[in-house]
Amino acid sequence: MSEAEESEQERLKRNLNELLQELRVAQAGVQILFGFLLSIVFTDRYQDIDRYVRVTHLVTILFAACSVALLTAPAAWHRMLFRRGRREDIITIAHRFTVVGLGTLAAAMTGTVLLLGEVIVGGWVAILFGVVAGVGFTTLWFLLPLMQRHRDTIDSEGHPDGVPTGEPSHE
Repeated sequence: MSEAEESEQERLKRNLNELLQELRVAQAGVQILFGFLLSIVFTDRYQDIDRYVRVTHLVTILFAACSVALLTAPAAWHRMLFRRGRREDIITIAHRFTVVGLGTLAAAMTGTVLLLGEVIVGGWVAILFGVVAGVGFTTLWFLLPLMQRHRDTIDSEGHPDGVPTGEPSHE
């Protein structure tokens, strides 16, 4: 069935399934990162690190924890509102949680790169690694997609203008 032949409920169901699939990918990564960051505290070397690295570590853990919360919240919302006719609300909220969750994940990944840079080489080189990581995540995850998004014109039904009926819109 083409997207043009989908009912509104079928479209919402497909959109929610696609979103939940995307979240599964991000959730696995952030949960592994969170576990890694937690395990660092239990190493012998952690007792000898300076305050700057400890604070950076704590802030990075907090960003990772926020990521876990935000990227798993859509599944909880879906489960709590299951069969209540709220699929469109769930998709709207889940989209917002996902975008913010990706932002906090990018911050956690940047902090992790900074931490590893501090432990391995230290100084301005570590900060440079962190800046490069932050710019890289921001560019790949937000700026480039937003630049592509602004090239599209979306009609009132959420389909790109100029897409003939029956052709996929490549959402």
